[in-house]
Amino acid sequence: MSARFVTGKRAHVEDVGERPSSSYGSWNTIKRRPKRGRPYVTSLTFAFALTAIMTALVLVVVLAIVWEPQFMAYTRQNMQGLADSTADAISEAYAEAGEMNEEVAAVAGSASAVSSEIVVQVTTTDGEVLYDDTWARRTTQGVTGTGIDGDSRAPAPVSATVPTSEDATVSATITAPGGEAVGTVRLWALGSEALLTKADSAFRTNSYGAIATAAAIAALLACVIGFFVSRAISRPIQRITSTAKQIRNGDLTARSKVTGTDEVGQLGETFDDMAGTIERDLKLEHRLTGDVAHELRTPLMAMQATVEAMQDGVLPADDEHLEVVATEVRRLSRLIDAMLKLSRLENGATELKAERTDLVYLVKSLVSSQHQLFHEKGLHLRFVDETPHHELYADVDPDLLREAIVNLMSNAMRYTNADGWVKVSLRQDHSDVLIAVQDTGIGIAKEDIPQTFARFWRSDVSRERVSGGLGVGLAITKEIVDRHNGTILVESELGRGTTFTLRIPLRVARQQDR
Repeated sequence: MSARFVTGKRAHVEDVGERPSSSYGSWNTIKRRPKRGRPYVTSLTFAFALTAIMTALVLVVVLAIVWEPQFMAYTRQNMQGLADSTADAISEAYAEAGEMNEEVAAVAGSASAVSSEIVVQVTTTDGEVLYDDTWARRTTQGVTGTGIDGDSRAPAPVSATVPTSEDATVSATITAPGGEAVGTVRLWALGSEALLTKADSAFRTNSYGAIATAAAIAALLACVIGFFVSRAISRPIQRITSTAKQIRNGDLTARSKVTGTDEVGQLGETFDDMAGTIERDLKLEHRLTGDVAHELRTPLMAMQATVEAMQDGVLPADDEHLEVVATEVRRLSRLIDAMLKLSRLENGATELKAERTDLVYLVKSLVSSQHQLFHEKGLHLRFVDETPHHELYADVDPDLLREAIVNLMSNAMRYTNADGWVKVSLRQDHSDVLIAVQDTGIGIAKEDIPQTFARFWRSDVSRERVSGGLGVGLAITKEIVDRHNGTILVESELGRGTTFTLRIPLRVARQQDR
């Protein structure tokens, strides 16, 4: 089964913030009883409740600013309408009677019947009170007195006190048939300075009470909803935290198993991927230590055995055996040089000298120079130019790019059986150039492809072969491509071959220089 893997800056970019430098540092395992602050569930529940309370407060403020004046205007309008209708009725009675007297003013009793809390008063233009419904209320309530001669009779009527505030009363003019004012009707609410009856006041109070009750219920519901929502959110976060503690304390196999399409689910999946990467990298680090030791020990042991044999007289100290030592020294030197080159590329110490380069000429000349070497190995090497004009210019570092391509060709030659094919192709894809090195070699297992660019890494299949490689060529190739802001695509199938494809931008190399 074939597999694909892409590596490079544009394939996977991580934003790493700058860390303040300091000469002091410390590390410790997580405490068994870490200092605990306010739980997330409590904070979110409190936030929900506070939101509900603030919403209710905003509603109260809006009612006080908007609804209260509207309600007061509504009650005043009702009072004014009652006063106008009473004045019209008295005006009609005046037209029939021809004079303004107490009988005519008594027509105002119809307004008094509307509500016992509404006071109606009728006065003449001279200010004489002709009707005040409080008189009738006193008589109805059975209030009597004694006259001068001892006769029992109703006391002299006493008019109700008219409120002094203009907003507390409404009035309407009583007119004669000719339009002349002959009196005034005044209305106000008994015991109120705002034209509000007890029913109106009760309605207003009950309205605010209903809002307060709704706010309390909303706050309670918000607390319940906030509790369950926050607990549903905090559970996966707690699992991730617990898994992080396990990993930090050495259990690299721990996973949170938090999945989902929301942000928390994506966090859990990303965290588990990170944990898997850390576990794999640590295993590779341990494997790298053994591989480095093996790579260094092989030439050193060969040199040591040869030198000791010559010292003991078992082997003569002639040019042949000295050449064996020199060969191993050169191999060891190449390995150290490759490691230094890789380190400089990773640290940015190697300057990227980008220049306008014809990539068709560069790749074609490389294939031509390597053709004889491949022929000696019994391999077929060919170059395929897929560019439309047989030339393709890009801003690259020709020396570094040439080294990257040579590493891929050497890798293909090393793992391809005799009479196999190695094809190097070049084509343009929009604003990128694609350089592919394809072989018919042993291939790479699917699970091994992500480790292809690790130092000294070789698959289990390739370890059975005597490759003679240094084990850092592909790692250097990856760093070179990264410096050009490019990517590497790996496609491979066991027993069928491998294809490495370099994708490099045509005109961005200069901007990516470190």
